[in-house]
Amino acid sequence: MDRLAGQIGGNPSPGKLHPMVEPFDQRQIDVGDGHVLHVEQSGNPRGVPVIVLHGGPGGGCSPYMRRFFDPRHYRAILFDQRGCGRSRPHAEVRANTTQHLVADIEQIRTELGIERAILFGGSWGATLALTYAEAHPDSVLALVLRGVFLGRRAELDWFYGGGVARFFPDRWAEFQKPIPEAERDDMIIAYHRRLFSGDRGQEIRYSLPWLQWENALAGLEISGAGHAPPDYARAFARLENHYFAHGCFLEEGQLLRDRHRIEHLPAFIVQGRYDMVCPPQTAWELAQDWPLADLRLVPASGHALSEPRIATELVRVMDGLRDAAQEGGRVA
Repeated sequence: MDRLAGQIGGNPSPGKLHPMVEPFDQRQIDVGDGHVLHVEQSGNPRGVPVIVLHGGPGGGCSPYMRRFFDPRHYRAILFDQRGCGRSRPHAEVRANTTQHLVADIEQIRTELGIERAILFGGSWGATLALTYAEAHPDSVLALVLRGVFLGRRAELDWFYGGGVARFFPDRWAEFQKPIPEAERDDMIIAYHRRLFSGDRGQEIRYSLPWLQWENALAGLEISGAGHAPPDYARAFARLENHYFAHGCFLEEGQLLRDRHRIEHLPAFIVQGRYDMVCPPQTAWELAQDWPLADLRLVPASGHALSEPRIATELVRVMDGLRDAAQEGGRVA
């Protein structure tokens, strides 16, 4: 989950986005299975590494994401996950599972000579950060998570099974409209049939309402659903649907079950109080009885990374970690 919409200005004062910087390194990394990932690094080449995990699956990275990190202190590593953004092949779901993505992060970390890194991810990016950290806890300094999604059936049912539709019946009707009534009992599978039909034109047609449903609910203020280039929409919808149709390639409840593996790590969880895509209950469950978890419920905010209060809080977290390190703190 998580399509980035909009950008926010601001000066590099506490809680404000940092100035835009250009990457000092861009490369293509062959991770096998026919997939080649676009990877970039910006900021301080000798700084504290931060691996940025975008949402979706299928959302891709944006230059906007570089602005959460003080470029004098952090070495920000952004990459487009398999099948999306500038990674190739585009919209490809073969050899594209959560386990493949975890292995990709590990290959990137090793190839770039990183011992330990902060993981920074929201929505699906939070899912992936937790999955990677539980598999490789010794490679992680801390987690900074936003709009937590744990990939459980109840969370998918909330968004695609009619839960949130109680708040947005008009938007839900638009999402259901392309699907025959007889198939509406499982919207993920109904869309799956069309997004993987082999007819590119049909796949694009059905990718647009899939994307618009999520995009319309991402922000607290609901206006239009927005638009996206057809190729982007197709990749996003196919990848997201592929993962959701397969339960995110996670065992039910896996991330909470295995949380004990990372409870020695600090976790900063920024969660919109009125997030309709990934409701706060999930972030609350994740943080309960985790001694080093710092849950920040952000008022008057929804799901999107670009929401002003969400963005401000994330920068505040990263600047706080920077300041603690400069004062001899223990994280980064």
